[in-house]
Amino acid sequence: MTDVTDTGQLRKNSIGLAHIVFFVVAAAAPMTAVVGATPPAFAFGNGAGVPGAFVLAGLLYLVFSVGYTAMTPYITGAGGFYSYISRGLGSAAGIGGAILALLAYFTIQLGIYALFAVFMAGALAPFGINLPWWVWSFAVLAVVVLCGRRNIAISGRILGICMLAELAILLLLDLAILIHGGGPDGLTLSGLHPSDVFSPGLGVTMVFVLGAYVGFEATAIFAEEAHRPETTIPRATYVAVILITLFYAFSTWAIVQHYGASQVRGAAKASLDGFYFAPAGGLLGGWSVTVMNVLLLTSLFACLLSFHNTMNRYFYTLARESLIWRRLAHVHPDHGSPHVAGLAQAALVVICLGAFAIGGADPYTVVFSWLVGLGVLAILAVQTLVSVSVIVFFRGQAHARSSLAVLVAPALAVVGLAASFILVSANVTLLTGSDSPIVLAFPGLVILSGVAGVVIALMLKRSNPALYEGLGRSLD
Repeated sequence: MTDVTDTGQLRKNSIGLAHIVFFVVAAAAPMTAVVGATPPAFAFGNGAGVPGAFVLAGLLYLVFSVGYTAMTPYITGAGGFYSYISRGLGSAAGIGGAILALLAYFTIQLGIYALFAVFMAGALAPFGINLPWWVWSFAVLAVVVLCGRRNIAISGRILGICMLAELAILLLLDLAILIHGGGPDGLTLSGLHPSDVFSPGLGVTMVFVLGAYVGFEATAIFAEEAHRPETTIPRATYVAVILITLFYAFSTWAIVQHYGASQVRGAAKASLDGFYFAPAGGLLGGWSVTVMNVLLLTSLFACLLSFHNTMNRYFYTLARESLIWRRLAHVHPDHGSPHVAGLAQAALVVICLGAFAIGGADPYTVVFSWLVGLGVLAILAVQTLVSVSVIVFFRGQAHARSSLAVLVAPALAVVGLAASFILVSANVTLLTGSDSPIVLAFPGLVILSGVAGVVIALMLKRSNPALYEGLGRSLD
């Protein structure tokens, strides 16, 4: 067995296709996305057209995946989007992209810690247990850190169990709706007709739908630890996107059948919280509501563990590049995990959540809603950069790939992702539930963060040209 401490490398051949798919789907948090995010999409977006909106988003990310996976064989490190952007657009743009990715995952992660606390407090309140929200955030953080320091395959198994339980209960509800023949309109293709999808409110719906795909790069970021990454990563990417799309589209289509296309919008507006729980209780029984409430917590935990592992590998890569404290590149002698990066990340979470708690910020309306909105914008920006990088990379690289894979598909992805960024920016107040000047500044903050990364890199090039010229070598 290789001594990972001496080599400073993550443990190779630790995970396979299934583990990586679990990481991606767990980061999407199926239970949270369906039960928590789609009701407002039905209520304030294009109503019955939500299932078709998921199909559109899935097609966008499948197009994105064509160029993304074409470049994957040239990326072997754990740097995720940083690696892709650096290879195509240079180290300066790569550092800008890394800052955007860190901003995205860290803010979303903070928001989910707060959301977990809200649900946990609600679950324990009937038993007379009333503690400050941040207590539950810090408690789940401790569990996430302990799991994250173990071998990556262990995290993959945990995420797999959580994900399968979430999928199972939601599929039971979907099948129950089908067995009972739907609702007032019976079973139809409502929700997938172009007239349903491309109706007023589509832009609002896409704000919520695109957020369900955050965590997408979890396929490539584990390339250094994957078994046969040249085939595993592309397969995992396509499987994950297709699975997420089909599941979300099917579950939202089923709920449209339950309420009826003409009534689903009104039902969502009448009860955002009970939009899925009421059908579950009526069709499956009261036990299903209890199980769904528990699985909301496990869904959020799985999501946190996935993001924690992803961010650890960003810190690990940047430390190996000597861009941040080198100690963060140390790996566990037994588990081969970047455990020091995990501790550093946990410390940052404690500081930030502690600041929100001291400031009296509401965990749901401020910490969760604001930070997740900011994170969605940041991830769309960095995904756009990746698609541009794919085009530039293959223009200067001898290859046997078709122009469809390395030019047409990435160009379409650039257009689609850039349009999505504009769309989310235009609806950021709805996404966050606030019209605060701070929220309105989020799109500009994201752009400035990326620019700041480029400026920092160029300053490094002037002050330490040797270090700058060496960037990217640790990715080989």
